[in-house]
Amino acid sequence: MTCRMRADRTSSMAVLGIRVHPRDNVAVVAGDVQAGDVVRLADGAEVRAAEAIPRGSKVALGPIACGEAVIRYGEEIGKATEDIAAGEYVHRHNLAREI
Repeated sequence: MTCRMRADRTSSMAVLGIRVHPRDNVAVVAGDVQAGDVVRLADGAEVRAAEAIPRGSKVALGPIACGEAVIRYGEEIGKATEDIAAGEYVHRHNLAREI
Protein backbone atom coordinates (compact mmCIF):
# COMPACT_ATOMS: atom_id res chain seq x y z
CA MET A 1 0.00 0.00 0.00
CA THR A 2 1.30 3.45 -0.92
CA CYS A 3 0.16 6.41 1.12
CA ARG A 4 -0.45 9.66 -0.70
CA MET A 5 -0.46 13.09 0.88
CA ARG A 6 -2.53 16.10 -0.07
CA ALA A 7 -0.59 18.55 -2.25
CA ASP A 8 -2.75 21.55 -1.40
CA ARG A 9 -6.37 22.39 -0.68
CA THR A 10 -7.58 21.08 -4.03
CA SER A 11 -8.48 17.47 -4.77
CA SER A 12 -5.05 16.60 -6.22
CA MET A 13 -2.55 14.52 -4.27
CA ALA A 14 1.22 14.54 -3.97
CA VAL A 15 3.35 11.51 -4.80
CA LEU A 16 7.07 11.14 -4.18
CA GLY A 17 9.27 11.30 -7.27
CA ILE A 18 12.82 9.97 -7.10
CA ARG A 19 15.57 11.82 -8.98
CA VAL A 20 18.96 10.25 -8.27
CA HIS A 21 21.28 12.51 -10.28
CA PRO A 22 21.13 16.27 -10.93
CA ARG A 23 21.31 15.60 -14.72
CA ASP A 24 18.13 13.47 -14.65
CA ASN A 25 15.31 14.88 -16.76
CA VAL A 26 12.91 12.20 -15.52
CA ALA A 27 11.99 10.95 -12.05
CA VAL A 28 10.65 7.57 -10.98
CA VAL A 29 7.30 7.82 -9.18
CA ALA A 30 7.01 5.93 -5.89
CA GLY A 31 3.25 5.52 -6.14
CA ASP A 32 0.48 5.43 -8.72
CA VAL A 33 -0.11 8.92 -10.08
CA GLN A 34 -3.37 10.30 -11.46
CA ALA A 35 -3.62 13.21 -13.91
CA GLY A 36 -3.36 16.43 -11.93
CA ASP A 37 -1.43 14.92 -9.01
CA VAL A 38 1.76 16.67 -7.95
CA VAL A 39 5.01 14.69 -8.11
CA ARG A 40 7.26 16.12 -5.41
CA LEU A 41 11.03 15.53 -5.28
CA ALA A 42 13.15 15.42 -2.12
CA ASP A 43 14.72 18.80 -3.03
CA GLY A 44 11.26 20.44 -3.08
CA ALA A 45 10.90 20.58 -6.87
CA GLU A 46 7.46 19.64 -8.17
CA VAL A 47 5.81 18.74 -11.46
CA ARG A 48 2.08 18.27 -12.05
CA ALA A 49 1.24 14.98 -13.79
CA ALA A 50 -0.37 15.46 -17.20
CA GLU A 51 -1.72 11.90 -17.19
CA ALA A 52 -1.88 8.73 -15.10
CA ILE A 53 1.53 7.18 -14.44
CA PRO A 54 1.96 3.75 -12.83
CA ARG A 55 4.13 3.32 -9.73
CA GLY A 56 7.78 2.70 -10.65
CA SER A 57 7.48 4.49 -14.00
CA LYS A 58 9.07 7.69 -15.24
CA VAL A 59 7.65 11.22 -15.35
CA ALA A 60 9.24 14.03 -17.36
CA LEU A 61 10.50 16.76 -15.04
CA GLY A 62 10.56 19.32 -17.84
CA PRO A 63 10.04 19.40 -21.59
CA ILE A 64 12.09 16.86 -23.56
CA ALA A 65 12.36 17.53 -27.30
CA CYS A 66 12.06 14.81 -29.91
CA GLY A 67 15.53 13.27 -30.35
CA GLU A 68 16.79 14.57 -27.01
CA ALA A 69 18.41 12.17 -24.55
CA VAL A 70 16.29 10.88 -21.68
CA ILE A 71 18.46 10.79 -18.55
CA ARG A 72 17.69 8.57 -15.53
CA TYR A 73 20.14 7.86 -12.68
CA GLY A 74 22.63 10.15 -14.46
CA GLU A 75 22.77 7.93 -17.56
CA GLU A 76 21.21 8.25 -21.01
CA ILE A 77 18.58 5.51 -21.32
CA GLY A 78 17.38 6.42 -24.81
CA LYS A 79 16.00 9.22 -26.97
CA ALA A 80 12.58 10.83 -27.02
CA THR A 81 10.67 9.72 -30.13
CA GLU A 82 8.32 12.72 -29.85
CA ASP A 83 8.17 15.94 -27.89
CA ILE A 84 7.42 15.15 -24.25
CA ALA A 85 5.89 17.82 -22.02
CA ALA A 86 6.67 18.25 -18.33
CA GLY A 87 4.51 15.89 -16.30
CA GLU A 88 4.01 13.33 -19.07
CA TYR A 89 4.53 9.59 -18.67
CA VAL A 90 7.85 8.52 -20.26
CA HIS A 91 7.80 4.94 -21.55
CA ARG A 92 8.16 2.89 -24.73
CA HIS A 93 5.43 4.90 -26.52
CA ASN A 94 7.68 8.01 -26.53
CA LEU A 95 11.15 6.62 -25.75
CA ALA A 96 13.48 4.56 -27.95
CA ARG A 97 16.05 2.66 -25.94
CA GLU A 98 19.41 2.16 -27.55
CA ILE A 99 20.91 -1.32 -27.37
